[in-house]
Amino acid sequence: MKSRSIFLLFAAITVLSAITNALRAEDYPARPIKLVVGAPAGGTTDTVARFIAEPMAAALKQPVLVENRPGAGGNLATAAVAKSAADGYTLLVSFSSHTINATLYPTLPYDPVADFTPITMVARVPSLLVGRSGLPANDLKALIELAKAKPHTLTIGIGGIGSSLHLAGEKFKQMMGVDLLNVPYKGTAPALSDLLGGQIDLMFISLVTGAEQVRAGKLRAYGVTSVQRQPSFPEVPAIAEVVAGFESSAWFGVFAPAMLPGAITERLNAVIIAALAEPKLREQLKNEGATVVGNSAKEFATFVRDDIDRWAPLVRSSGATPN
Repeated sequence: MKSRSIFLLFAAITVLSAITNALRAEDYPARPIKLVVGAPAGGTTDTVARFIAEPMAAALKQPVLVENRPGAGGNLATAAVAKSAADGYTLLVSFSSHTINATLYPTLPYDPVADFTPITMVARVPSLLVGRSGLPANDLKALIELAKAKPHTLTIGIGGIGSSLHLAGEKFKQMMGVDLLNVPYKGTAPALSDLLGGQIDLMFISLVTGAEQVRAGKLRAYGVTSVQRQPSFPEVPAIAEVVAGFESSAWFGVFAPAMLPGAITERLNAVIIAALAEPKLREQLKNEGATVVGNSAKEFATFVRDDIDRWAPLVRSSGATPN
């Protein structure tokens, strides 16, 4: 009898929880929604968050606010969202660091898989390999020849240890068989400043950040990290044209805390995907060098798990450690 009573109690709790979640989803949203970004205002992640905030607000009929919480490679924002209530009012807009940090950091204050409900991947953004204007190599093949002729001489700036841009450089060195000297910086801006000033030779930079300087002739673009050439830079080859199989890009996506009710997950996924189908937003992202994705929550969850495994060998072989 005691066992039966315990069973009935648990069954009642389960049913009550399901009813509560259903009611919560039916009323959602009843107040403003917050998009937390683990990067400063003005960066690519912040730009993506602000692009989707407006159409989300229009569809959900509630304000959608962007809150920047930079620091610790995005971990401060990520940990804050992981500890938030799973009610759909606090969401994380994150990027490739979400899966890279799983290997880069010996310990994290959250589990990048278990502590989150993936909503959708918003977009992918490739990067450019750029060099100072006076570098004596006019194209990618000449650059590789120069690097091989002068090992451990050419310098490559790193805007953030363990970032997708840093790991693009490590992948480039491994696949090209070149020895470049890493020069770490606390951010992309100081690295770019030194590259423009001629203090360093090369760096990988987001297509968003580096486009203006390349077009102005202040930097030379050697290659793009996407599989194919970019429409915004049709004259710049894909690095894969020189070394088959080379590809590297940053992704940007939306997460909620773990155990978000399924109905809220589905609604947020549908709202963001609908926003990404709007010509205005697609054009905005295209102008930033981004490729729109908008996959299902299940597909994004599978991608996140697999992406941790994809990055892990490269993170380990690079010897990268957190700043």
